[in-house]
Amino acid sequence: MIPLSVLDLVPIREGGDVSEALAQAARYAQAAEAAGYKRFWVAEHHATEGVAGGAASVVLAHIGHATKTIRIGSGGIMLPNHNPFVIAEQFGTLDALFPGRVDLGLGRAPGAGGRIAQALRKDLMQAAEKFPQDVVELRALFTGDPELPIRATPGFGAKVEMWMLGSSLFGAQLAAHLGLPYAFASHFAPDHLDEALTIYRRNFRPSPELEHPYAMAAMTVIASETDADAELLASSQDQSFVRLRSGDPGKLPPPVPGYRTTLPPHALAMLEHMGSARAVGSPATVREGIMRFAERTQADELILSGATYDPAARCHSLELTMEALKG
Repeated sequence: MIPLSVLDLVPIREGGDVSEALAQAARYAQAAEAAGYKRFWVAEHHATEGVAGGAASVVLAHIGHATKTIRIGSGGIMLPNHNPFVIAEQFGTLDALFPGRVDLGLGRAPGAGGRIAQALRKDLMQAAEKFPQDVVELRALFTGDPELPIRATPGFGAKVEMWMLGSSLFGAQLAAHLGLPYAFASHFAPDHLDEALTIYRRNFRPSPELEHPYAMAAMTVIASETDADAELLASSQDQSFVRLRSGDPGKLPPPVPGYRTTLPPHALAMLEHMGSARAVGSPATVREGIMRFAERTQADELILSGATYDPAARCHSLELTMEALKG
């Protein structure tokens, strides 16, 4: 069976707050660990009312203390928002707290608008241009190759598994050049998935970290007892995506029966565009969708994302999905 992992945006639901979202993230990670998922990743987002994962390294410490064996990591850290030395210290600390369990997924997109760039005191366009050099420097801070004039403590010698993330072709090219594992964000940007995986595998150069290419692809997956129940649960995430793309983001809303039938054509088209990396339905429907996606991509691993308004339904979805794939 293909390994499965979990991507959590740490959603804040309507009527809830950051404290509740973080508590539910810990319970979600525990459910993923108990069900047999390989990794639990959180993503860095800033000034987003419905997302509590902005301080990703702090959230990962919280998740790490709530779990025992599952790998924890960033999906990802947006490196243009930071400097490599600080990230080396943060993830070196996580490795010391949770040895052998820490992943560091790196993205080039800042995940932030102009006002956020000002708040971060960063020229994000210039920082994005320096992204490849910053990745090399960050890896050197962990490994000492090449040797730098300063050592990060914590950081130097940490056994952090570095990943390159992407939603276009750039990340695939860089991951191949550096010999890093690669994860593609097909759950929200499916257009370049097949081409990116081809480029990554064709151009991969072995490295001390990785002898052969290793690719992970992301899917939206929500499972429930019936297709209708699962589509109702998924309507919360559908609403959030439409609001985000319409410039009106907010907290995760309650589900709405028949939500997609109420949408204008352009909004419905946005949602249906992501259908190639989506499996929502009964265990049988989810199994079929995941198997079809795995066959198409030949991915070494899949990472599943899917927010529901009811936290218990989200944990149950993880359990049903894993049971369906094992069956």
